[in-house]
Amino acid sequence: MITATDSIPLESIVLKKEGDDLFYIPTVKGQNNDQPVKFKLTSSSANQLVFENPAHDFPQKISYTLETEGSLMAEISGTVNGQQRARKFPMKKL
Repeated sequence: MITATDSIPLESIVLKKEGDDLFYIPTVKGQNNDQPVKFKLTSSSANQLVFENPAHDFPQKISYTLETEGSLMAEISGTVNGQQRARKFPMKKL
């Protein structure tokens, strides 16, 4: 988040290897009592990583897809009250 000319971090992310598993562990200010949530890598390819935590309220799935050189699409998805939801976050290298 940017306020005036200053940036305020709202989320920190840790990638952690535990045994043969890789975890994406975000901590989001104001969510989950400011505690980290673990998402396990469930799928990977040359241009996509997918992390999942079916027990989490939302999202249950986080994916990063390299669309073109310098263009990345992050997507969070899952169910909320029985309804499938998704939100995309396009990113470009500057």
